Amino acid sequence: MMTEFNRYNHEDKSTWLNAVERPKAPLEAIISPSILAADFCKLGDEVASVVSPAGGGVEWIHVDVMDGHMVPNISIGPCVISSLRARFPKVFLDVHCMVSDPKKWVPVVSKAGGSGYTFHIEATDDSKGLAEYIRAHGMQVGVAVKPATNLTQELRELLEGHYVDQVLVMTVEPGFGGQSFMSERLSFISELRRNYPDLNIGVDGGIGPGTAEMAADAGANILIAGTSVFRAGDRKAAIEELRASAKSGIFKNSRT
Repeated sequence: MMTEFNRYNHEDKSTWLNAVERPKAPLEAIISPSILAADFCKLGDEVASVVSPAGGGVEWIHVDVMDGHMVPNISIGPCVISSLRARFPKVFLDVHCMVSDPKKWVPVVSKAGGSGYTFHIEATDDSKGLAEYIRAHGMQVGVAVKPATNLTQELRELLEGHYVDQVLVMTVEPGFGGQSFMSERLSFISELRRNYPDLNIGVDGGIGPGTAEMAADAGANILIAGTSVFRAGDRKAAIEELRASAKSGIFKNSRT
């Protein structure tokens, strides 16, 4: 499948987020459907339906890797990433690792074809070293924070030192799809945007009509959405609505 129309290209790292080389790059709306909500019996076709122009031409595909230890669920792993990469050589695979030993999986995910690797700050005692390790393995770097985690000194140092390219704010407890959005996390997203106006901020959990607008207005420019995309009657319309919310939020926050 041809994917030249997608802004982010796995084969061209100049299209990726890069806080080291381009710390003040203009924020863009990024929609990353989570395949956790897709039909696994036809996963390739599900992904094709949303990366195609007719399906909304999403920027990223969100891949949740869970080991059953850090979170109480087991999902997919490197074999599925490899299969997706073989079918979609240019699609940006946004891999979110909810695992107890995130360093262990870095070379594995890189070899399988992951574009970005997001680790949980709660799962490591050396977040800076892990971020550098991920970047050394040729992947975009993200850090995720669970609902109980706020703007700690450790997170500040990651952001101010440009160790990570994005922060992923969990608005549900990680581990299962289809949960309700935690609106109390909006203030944290706003705090991040106020303190770091150039930061790429993602939000993951319960994102759909209404909650996407709230998250974007608070400061998120990357929207992870599973159920609201893959179970929508019109996926393209659902994606376009999410993208419109993200773009509107970027515009509003640029004027404050």
